[in-house]
Amino acid sequence: MKLTRRTVLAGTAATAAATSTLTGPLMRPGMAFEEIDGRKVLVYAGRQPVPILDPHQRYDWSTRMMQQAVYDGLVKYVGNPPRIEPWLATAWESNDDASVWTFDLVDNARFHNGDPLDAEAVRYSFERCLALGKGPSWMLSDFLTVDGIEVLSPTQIRFNLERSYAPFLSFLPWWYIVNPAQVEANAGDDMGQTWLTENDAGSGPYRVARWETGVLYQIEPVADYWKGWPMPEDKRLGGVIYRLVREAATQRAALQTGEADIVEGLSPDDFEVVGNLPGIRVENHPGMTTFGIKFNNAQGPMADVNMRRAVAHAFDYDSFLQIYNGNAVLQTSPFPDATRGKIAVDGFPRQDLDAARAFLAQTDHPDGGIELEFVYVQGLEEQRQMGLVLIDNLQELNISVNLVPLTWPNMTARGAEPDSMPDMMAIFVTPVSTDPDAVAYQYHPNSRGQYFGVHFYDNPEVTAMIEEARQLSDWDTRAPLYEEIQRRLTADQPEIFGMLANRRWAMHDYVKGFQFCPVRFTQEIDLYPVYIDA
Repeated sequence: MKLTRRTVLAGTAATAAATSTLTGPLMRPGMAFEEIDGRKVLVYAGRQPVPILDPHQRYDWSTRMMQQAVYDGLVKYVGNPPRIEPWLATAWESNDDASVWTFDLVDNARFHNGDPLDAEAVRYSFERCLALGKGPSWMLSDFLTVDGIEVLSPTQIRFNLERSYAPFLSFLPWWYIVNPAQVEANAGDDMGQTWLTENDAGSGPYRVARWETGVLYQIEPVADYWKGWPMPEDKRLGGVIYRLVREAATQRAALQTGEADIVEGLSPDDFEVVGNLPGIRVENHPGMTTFGIKFNNAQGPMADVNMRRAVAHAFDYDSFLQIYNGNAVLQTSPFPDATRGKIAVDGFPRQDLDAARAFLAQTDHPDGGIELEFVYVQGLEEQRQMGLVLIDNLQELNISVNLVPLTWPNMTARGAEPDSMPDMMAIFVTPVSTDPDAVAYQYHPNSRGQYFGVHFYDNPEVTAMIEEARQLSDWDTRAPLYEEIQRRLTADQPEIFGMLANRRWAMHDYVKGFQFCPVRFTQEIDLYPVYIDA
């Protein structure tokens, strides 16, 4: 492998990038690019690390972006509006009540080490994920057990669910297939979790080349990828470097100097600025990611529904639109707009200080006089501004707000238990499916303590409706239940249901093949179709 200046720079300058501007030539189409084996290398500068590559342990946007490049699933979400396309599975069918699902598999898939990917590998992967009880396991663990997975032939597998589950297919894009032989050879005493943290056992279009946790993550293309490549052979990348750059100002500088080809996480003002520069474009798309201010429903002042309602009605929702320079829309339901069965809920909260004071009068703190803690992602200026809006709005109720910035891992640790969960926490959530169960289940007891369930919401009647709706196969029967769930969640106000911010990336015009899909997490992109044409 031939390493050139950019590849070396990515390893030596990434740490410094967090606090200083990177230097380098201004790269424009027609000028020389750094290459590996004669192929151009794409650099994505992002602010979130990739702590674990194991697809059965964890997912967030940066982790899933790399997982999707390295691993394959039975099916895959593509396009906008999102649709499910065959991948490792060529066809599938279910019985009438959606309790038995049978999949036909491709016969040419190979893992990176050359081993064939067959139905046994699929069985092993699903069983491993269920056994670990981490990552995507929650999506299917209520319906699928290891005893229900049946290998019919090397190219056919059947899932016999414990009971009906119509959304089953919609969650499968998250279940990636690992090589049983490689995992077992490196199993140790934790089913291979340690080894798979920085190594891959996948069959995807890319394989791991370098893995420097907290600095950079480099993947290289699999030339003979079993599914082939969507771009001309001479345009295929020599690799992708995801480089950790923690400051938005440094990301912008890296984009402008050519040290990065794609960046995320810029401030709204910076997106406006770079989008007007020659040779740079901003991809700006409405997504399914909602932003909410989660309340601690289990302990402290926010355990009182009237306090939650008071805060929700004191908040200035238009500030969301101002902070994002109009690149957002307000929620009209706890469900995102693209979710099947979403309705606009009558009386959905907006700022109304008289109503806020009336709700506050029904609490143990009718005159305010309390301080609430607001935790947000350190370095994310938009969330800090939301905290400032809270400070200003809640002064009207004689309530003070303490802003506490934390790293994402520390935030999720705080939200793991009710006694450590702050009064309020800023959370972006992307549903993992277009089916409403993906959203409703965030308010089920089994989701408590997950980052999307840090509210510790508890309403047995809503729980019963969620349980009933997810087991029905007929949509006309399910739909009214989800309408009522949306109304009940609105009334119980487990959080400030805020807005859907557009997904935005800034990239050079020579970056081609970008395909937006709203089901992907926040700043995640599908690297498979991306290439450089310059």
